[in-house]
Amino acid sequence: MKSLAVPAHARAYVGRLAPSPTGLIHLGIARTGLAAWLDARAHDGSLRMRMEDIDLGRTVAGSADSILLDFEWLGLTWDGPVMVQSERFELYQAALEGLTQRDRTFPCTCSRKEIALASSAPHGPSDEGPRYPGTCRQGALDKPGRRPSVRLRTRPTDLVSHTDRLLGPLDQDVDAQVGDFVLKRADGMWAYQMAVTVDDLAQGITCIVRGDDLASSTPRQLLLRRLLDHDAPPLQTLHVPLMLDADGRRMAKRAGSTTVAQHREAGLRPQALIGQLAASLELVPEGTEARPDELIEAWRQRYIHSPAAT
Repeated sequence: MKSLAVPAHARAYVGRLAPSPTGLIHLGIARTGLAAWLDARAHDGSLRMRMEDIDLGRTVAGSADSILLDFEWLGLTWDGPVMVQSERFELYQAALEGLTQRDRTFPCTCSRKEIALASSAPHGPSDEGPRYPGTCRQGALDKPGRRPSVRLRTRPTDLVSHTDRLLGPLDQDVDAQVGDFVLKRADGMWAYQMAVTVDDLAQGITCIVRGDDLASSTPRQLLLRRLLDHDAPPLQTLHVPLMLDADGRRMAKRAGSTTVAQHREAGLRPQALIGQLAASLELVPEGTEARPDELIEAWRQRYIHSPAAT
């Protein structure tokens, strides 16, 4: 499949669906997809589909097609062709080389354990763990048999000011709080932050709707967005609460959460499942059946025009 390129200066609303083909999608992923679909349609915008398969070791054969079928069955359609990350590694490399030419990257041979032992700083507000102590900033230490990762060389001026539509301020001093974060892993795979930022720019994404477990990654992506394209349009975000299972745990593929495919194969009507997901987003009462297009006005009132959404 060919990737879609949209001029980065486009100002119209452009959102995205970005599942990972690591198995069948559970109801939590479908709920986030519904939220992204509704936000795009409520803004009279467009919605792109991206298959985020950069972690080739976790990709499950056939799951990409199953995921697309699930979204289509639910009525969550998208605009344009599907972008596939595994087809875009050369573009990520080009972006990395551009940062390297500006002295914004360096190789690092430190392991996570070594960073934790060397750092006296506590975990910052991100999934990066302790702030990177700068061990390899002046040159990667020679460690036989260990390939280096590539890190972004952060600076004191790397301040990010951002307000999420639901969570409020997500401001961060990336240099002081996170430090030099990984762009390309030691195993040669691309870091999530790098790949999604390059792709968001290529697809002209102006608003990201996703689960609030990913909120902490927003400042790093905004910083990279600024470094890769200073003229890129401002990025909005809306981080919605995660959908929990009957035991109050977040839904996850590895936990065996109920999938959309299981509901479809059991003969459930898609309107019933959409109604269940919409009820969890506080759009309709429990037990309501609905098509996605019937929920657009309720979304506008709850997540666009309400005081909590501004």
